[in-house]
Amino acid sequence: MAAPELDPATRVELEAAAFRRLVAHLRERTDVQNIDLMNLAGFCRNCLSRWYREAAAEKGIEIADPDAREIVYGMPYKEWQAQYQTEATAGQKAAFAKANPGV
Repeated sequence: MAAPELDPATRVELEAAAFRRLVAHLRERTDVQNIDLMNLAGFCRNCLSRWYREAAAEKGIEIADPDAREIVYGMPYKEWQAQYQTEATAGQKAAFAKANPGV
């Protein structure tokens, strides 16, 4: 079954709803560390915030990096780090190094 043809406004509405749901899900899943996301999917919360900031810039809207991160994290990034970020394990670091050589 082929995907239905959508008018541009509906497509944008659906994409925005999916983005909001993804962000809400990531806010709820504070147990999932960014390094886990990077190792499994190749992106993390910081990537989402950067993409958001870059999309705003394409529209002539300037959003500072800390503000974009707060939109994704639901709180200031430093606060999220203090509350939820854990030290990466040796295994997580090894997987990240393998998946991202030279980083």
